[in-house]
Amino acid sequence: MQKKDLSQLKSEIRLEAKNGVDFILAATIVWSLITYVWTLDFTAYNLSVITFMVGGIMLPLAFGLSKVLKTNWKIKDNPLDSLGLWLNFAQLIYFPFLIFTLLRFPDYFIMTYAIITGAHLFPYAWFYDEIGYAIWAVVISLGSMLIALNITIDQTWLIPLFTAAMLLSLAGWIWVRRTRRVN
Repeated sequence: MQKKDLSQLKSEIRLEAKNGVDFILAATIVWSLITYVWTLDFTAYNLSVITFMVGGIMLPLAFGLSKVLKTNWKIKDNPLDSLGLWLNFAQLIYFPFLIFTLLRFPDYFIMTYAIITGAHLFPYAWFYDEIGYAIWAVVISLGSMLIALNITIDQTWLIPLFTAAMLLSLAGWIWVRRTRRVN
């Protein structure tokens, strides 16, 4: 293997993984389903538990979309290969805070989950050399909090709807910018 510099390694990942658009589209679908969940007539605690279950389809959905979009998660001879997945798993470290919110303040669970989802996007700005990830990380995190501060509990479904809409717009941004870089 010939030694590559960091920018070459990142460029290779950016091209092969198509800037992670498969994960962002999968997250859009998951957050759309979560929006529906939060329109149901259950307690906030039960809605939160259902939300966890719905979130479980994220990786299989991203894997399926990777086949459709022809993205590559495994790039041979690239030491950054597994970093993207590690960055995704990093959000699990925030889950104790999410569980605390579930147990003590379930009405605010979905806001907390949306903030964690948004915030975990931030390192991908560096990973894919894509500023959109940094911008949307801030917008999703702050936007979710601002919505929560200005709605009633029965309007909580607006938070996952906002998150899904922002993820879809991020996917569009990524796709357009990626297409421009390739051409």
